[in-house]
Amino acid sequence: MMRLGTAPAEKPRKAGLPRHVAIIMDGNGRWARSRGLPRAEGHRRGVQSIRDVVRHATAIGIEWLTVFGFSSENWSRPADEVSELMGLLKLFIRHDLNELTRGNVRVRVIGGRDNLSGDIAALLIEAEQKTAGNTGLNLVIAFNYGSRDEIARATRAIAGEVAAGRLGAEEITVDLVATRLDTAGMPDPDLIIRTSGEQRLSNFLLWQSAYAEFVFVPDYWPDFDGAAFDRAIAEYLGRERRFGGLPQKGEAV
Repeated sequence: MMRLGTAPAEKPRKAGLPRHVAIIMDGNGRWARSRGLPRAEGHRRGVQSIRDVVRHATAIGIEWLTVFGFSSENWSRPADEVSELMGLLKLFIRHDLNELTRGNVRVRVIGGRDNLSGDIAALLIEAEQKTAGNTGLNLVIAFNYGSRDEIARATRAIAGEVAAGRLGAEEITVDLVATRLDTAGMPDPDLIIRTSGEQRLSNFLLWQSAYAEFVFVPDYWPDFDGAAFDRAIAEYLGRERRFGGLPQKGEAV
């Protein structure tokens, strides 16, 4: 098995590379079905792809990598599949946390936590606390995450502050809302990749993706590797990012 702790030394981020890459990891079930395997095997192989991509992101100098691990809507899946996914999360943290720490990877988790079981919540806290001092790749795991839910929770928090008199309605700005989101203090994603050929966000980072570039790749997630990651970044590097403005002098219109 590839060891995260054996990743090559971190390299400075090359000019033009995206600072923050977010990935919607899609297609585990279809990957398994196409091979006559149970869906659970697709999820297990998907975990190995996470390991490979974390290693590759570290090697090429990506600063932030966010992976959509489990959405707040995924609870509606069959109970046995949800149980399998929870087991894989536990396995990933228990087996890989020491290696992530040795690899100087900092783990952060976004998403609601109020309805999580005690053992899962404790594992997420352990992963964040154990890696809090690391200064390399920031690995953000979106778990029990849904962007509409995130925005609703942020709105409730702001409304509570206004009702308590600690905040005036006129003080509510785009920047203030951003500080109440799960991603407060994180840069917005420059590049969002979705695997499996689907072309939608599926309630992922709706606020944060306002100016992100999107790359949709045909590979199922278990087949996504460093080479596929590089191809997505190459496509990103060919884009012209304007952020609502005009090209700089000398650039194509």
